[in-house]
Amino acid sequence: MGAVDSPEPKSKAKGGKRKPHRVGIRVDMTPMVDVAFLLLIFFMVTTVFRTPRAMEINLPPDKDTKVEIAQSKVLTLRASADNKLYWSLGTEKPQVSNLKSLQPVLVAKSKQFWNNTKQESDLNVVIKVDREARFHNLVDLIDVLSLAKITRFGFAPFTDDDKKQILTAGA
Repeated sequence: MGAVDSPEPKSKAKGGKRKPHRVGIRVDMTPMVDVAFLLLIFFMVTTVFRTPRAMEINLPPDKDTKVEIAQSKVLTLRASADNKLYWSLGTEKPQVSNLKSLQPVLVAKSKQFWNNTKQESDLNVVIKVDREARFHNLVDLIDVLSLAKITRFGFAPFTDDDKKQILTAGA
């Protein structure tokens, strides 16, 4: 706790004047340190850290494994360097879109290829992103796929042929 040291009475010095003595005060810091450590331990024990969220990626077992997919069941999403999104089904001409108008298209296409026996869509989504495109375009695109409840998609390189198709779609 705290303690106050009171000065002891001393004899009078020469001339009858006494020197004023300071009162010594000592504060015991032990209880305050105990409380500080108790609070620290309490907050460390009760704090819930955010669990890391990871995306599950299923890779094929072998690089040489090839899976045949009908071209009409492949939906290609392209993100260009000018922050525009393009989608095309099969060999159709790519259509320009934005994030808001893309979600209803994805939902409709997913329902179009719904397979009741597997309880999932047979639609195969391929994402192609230009190297000059911003990273948040890819993240936003994956978020839109998640909102459309499309959980199976793949990535492919953005080629010069894709750039040509985009140029013809924009014209």
